[in-house]
Amino acid sequence: MPPSPSSAALKRTTVLHPRLAALIRDHLGQDLFRLEPDTIGVAGPEVADRILAARRATETERPTFKPLQGRSITRAEASQITRTIGNDVREALAGPVPENVDLTGSWPLTGHLFLRDLILGRDPRRLRMLMSRTLELTPKLTWSVIAVGAALPGWPRPGDRLTGLAERTARAEGYQERRYAMGMYRRAAAPVCFTVSTLVANALWLGSPFAEGTPNRNIILESLRLLPPSWNLLRNASPEYPAIDDRIGTGDDVLLLPLLSHRDPALWDDPDTFRPERWDHLDPEDTPGYLPFGHSSERCWGRHMVMPLAELLLDLIRGAGLVVDPGQRVAKVPLLGLLGVDDIRLVRPS
Repeated sequence: MPPSPSSAALKRTTVLHPRLAALIRDHLGQDLFRLEPDTIGVAGPEVADRILAARRATETERPTFKPLQGRSITRAEASQITRTIGNDVREALAGPVPENVDLTGSWPLTGHLFLRDLILGRDPRRLRMLMSRTLELTPKLTWSVIAVGAALPGWPRPGDRLTGLAERTARAEGYQERRYAMGMYRRAAAPVCFTVSTLVANALWLGSPFAEGTPNRNIILESLRLLPPSWNLLRNASPEYPAIDDRIGTGDDVLLLPLLSHRDPALWDDPDTFRPERWDHLDPEDTPGYLPFGHSSERCWGRHMVMPLAELLLDLIRGAGLVVDPGQRVAKVPLLGLLGVDDIRLVRPS
């Protein structure tokens, strides 16, 4: 008999943005459907697999390394940046965990700030400011902060006991190169902090308190299933796609929707229920329709950082006995690029 979801979790209501709710209501179980006059939605695992395998993502389709300030980011540069932030994460995980850390408060913000300080805490303030969630409000605000930071005197110097990512930034010379370097710093580091804190907030809301002995890995994988932060993957119109399925026109963009395939009753037992134990016997790398980190032909560059950081946060939260505020019964999921519950209150049990 599989363990049932916690009684506390069953009393919570997750309110999806109306457009997200409409996607599930109108298209769950469909493999391919028209969303807009020029956009096809895809949720069937076989069609999605063929589309994603047909070609690599272009520079404008990549979620993180799109052109920056009109300047293309080569795959070689993206790879170097990925290795750099990956090394910074590994160094942070290898160090001592901060003592008496207080993770109560509003999530995902609290988790985001913890990760920022854990990974980037020794970097100059002008760089750490680029991790602010407020900058997500508008690109204009982000570039205003970058413009000021690049112009201020006292630019960090290589060798100033910086993270590897900040060391790369410190080597920039001239105002325009500094702006670009600060933009890349944010592009590389912010998604890690945003994604992990959102993922853990989702898990806490969907399933906590967790049964003793439930692996953190299973909790994370199941949270990624029900509320995948990367809930859609865009591919612009391409000649390969009509050949895959004649319902796709030559001018149609394609929006692949893990939000739907992760809940498809044809693919999952009890699809709407948070059941981390299902991952005792499933391989996340080879489960049809499961795409939290993209397709096997081009996995998300951050997945090897997301999992250990999320497990660390869950270890700290579970070890401290923190709980979602029992008085909070409803959480909203806004329509954002990064899918997640907004403002989950984590408290110490009374």
